[in-house]
Amino acid sequence: MKISPRILFRTFALLEMFTWAGLITAIILRVMDVTNIVPVAGGIHGFIFLCYSTSTVFVWVNQKWKFSLGLTGLLLAIVPFATVPFEMYVDKRGLLEGNWRLAPGGDKPVGFVETVQAWVLRHLALAVVLLLLFVVALFVTLLWLGPPIPKS
Repeated sequence: MKISPRILFRTFALLEMFTWAGLITAIILRVMDVTNIVPVAGGIHGFIFLCYSTSTVFVWVNQKWKFSLGLTGLLLAIVPFATVPFEMYVDKRGLLEGNWRLAPGGDKPVGFVETVQAWVLRHLALAVVLLLLFVVALFVTLLWLGPPIPKS
């Protein structure tokens, strides 16, 4: 099964929403002194956040979104539950339609970013492994650095 830009974007928009729900639930449970699963929920959410951000940029380039639209898609990931309404907005306007335009036999890439995307689409298995390694390395680095607010 080929994953279209629409399916990729929709999948990570939904996962981002669900992991927000999990993180908020974990915070509420911690405040109520029920349990502290915030590190686990936060870790899962952080990983999906990185995946959503990566897929947003990938779809943004493929669909030739305006800079402001792509940036909005990225920024809405920090607003709880905002990725799904954004996905619905761009889908309703036909901004997720079509296949990967830089895939083999498609458009010729123009510029560095499109050249990278074309390479990814031509070497998908290797690119997925490299991307996962990159996201895991970034994720581990962020975990190592710790939360943005010191524990009190």
